[in-house]
Amino acid sequence: MRAEKHKVPRTTELEFGGTLGALCLPVLLPLTVLHLLLSCRTRDASLLPPPPLPPSAQLWLPETLLLLLGWGALQGGLYLLPIGKVAEGMVLRDGTRLKYPINGFSALLITGALLAVALPCGLPLGYVYDHMLPLAVSAGVISLSLSLLLYLKSLCAPASAIAPGGNTGNPLYDFFMGHELNPRIGSFDLKYFCELRPGLIGWVLINLAMLMKEAELRGSPSLAMILVNAFQLLYVVDALWNEEAVLTTMDIVQDGFGFMLAFGDLAWVPFTYSLQAHFLVTHPQELSALGAIAIAALNTLGYFIFRRANSEKNLFRRDPSDPRVSGLETIATATGKRLLVSGWWGFVRHPNYLGDLMMALAWSLPCGLSHLLPYFYVLYFAALLVHRETRDEHQCLRKYGLAWERYCERVPYRIIPYLY
Repeated sequence: MRAEKHKVPRTTELEFGGTLGALCLPVLLPLTVLHLLLSCRTRDASLLPPPPLPPSAQLWLPETLLLLLGWGALQGGLYLLPIGKVAEGMVLRDGTRLKYPINGFSALLITGALLAVALPCGLPLGYVYDHMLPLAVSAGVISLSLSLLLYLKSLCAPASAIAPGGNTGNPLYDFFMGHELNPRIGSFDLKYFCELRPGLIGWVLINLAMLMKEAELRGSPSLAMILVNAFQLLYVVDALWNEEAVLTTMDIVQDGFGFMLAFGDLAWVPFTYSLQAHFLVTHPQELSALGAIAIAALNTLGYFIFRRANSEKNLFRRDPSDPRVSGLETIATATGKRLLVSGWWGFVRHPNYLGDLMMALAWSLPCGLSHLLPYFYVLYFAALLVHRETRDEHQCLRKYGLAWERYCERVPYRIIPYLY
């Protein structure tokens, strides 16, 4: 098996700062999460200077670790339920396709039903707000432990299972990027499960906990809190309703499952994407009906662009002969595939990112304009999407060559028309 693995070409193009990034980011990312959560609890919600770390007794509680493990076990059990259909992923290097259960939306509905029963029975959901710091620390511990186990498992994986970007021979970098592409225990796909289940549904749960905490403190949730919960719930519902689409994304098709994705899925998403709701608990905002309508219109337009662009792309990837996309103009490539140059993908090169950014802004606007903290997500997400589209452009140029250059001439703007 070792000899087989040496036949796989080593990756020489390093991302995220290479070895230095792989050394620093596993420290900086958890510290950033703690910094944001602590800042939310301060009177002025300022990002600078950083608030002091509380005593270790306030950062680590074994019960929060057990709580998160129980949450993961619940979502894992729902993942294994024989409901919904089974879809095939993209073709792998060895010519095979993995099978995936498409039941994330059912998992969300069942989780909601369980909450509807448990809350009237006295489930103390306010516990989440009161213990956000130890919950975030426990999520970081779980992410790090899972990443170590994933890397050890990858050392025994066949060559065909290794992720191209996590095959450098540098253990630290491969641990961070993910050495194995689709690590599984039997038919249980660990990366696919973490991508959409415990963190994404956990994000909704945290938002609900913030809403209930605000109602407990002030008698009722504010309009700003209701909008944030509604907008972000729509986003999660959309992701789980269109779960099959994730099988064509960069995370599943190309990136290995290492610390980068594990921490992102299990800690970063639920604890930083819920930052606006967290902020509103301690920094309530008055929002007029007209302001709420304008923000809702922005979110609706962003969602419309995001959904239509993604649907068009996924239909074309799955079946270019589908009548809904067969009439669109394309450019032939040397690989035999074709590039869309009309429809949404003839508007800008990444129209789904444009919709994403519009929704991100709509999530933050209910928090007012006097604090930068609730806009962290917009700033971070803009940087993430620019970095992701840069990675995508580089790979497409390498893969499609002249055809990609022709596409870029036809569609000069990357995300924002006439601006970027």
